[in-house]
Amino acid sequence: MSLKDDLLPELEERYQTYLGIPRQLIPWFPTIDAEKCIGCKECMNFCHDTVYAYIETDRKVVVQDKWHCQVYCQSCTHACPKDAISFPERSEVKARIRELRKKYPAF
Repeated sequence: MSLKDDLLPELEERYQTYLGIPRQLIPWFPTIDAEKCIGCKECMNFCHDTVYAYIETDRKVVVQDKWHCQVYCQSCTHACPKDAISFPERSEVKARIRELRKKYPAF
């Protein structure tokens, strides 16, 4: 298997890898607490990587394209007035990336 075989073909090219690692293998993306979310869309207005979508019937924001999220970016959390957005622990993601570098060495 090669890097090309491991990529998600449905992802736009700019979202397919991070440092030469298939993006879907890196567990970095936001989670929204639906109980806290007030549907203000501030996260959607802030994020220019189309991670979020608004569900009109629920009047809530959801994570639509998690692999569009830029690894280690958490800026949208500052836009949320209700602290409804969370991310995985950076240390765990860094450890995973170190592990993946063995299979996908730097280009």
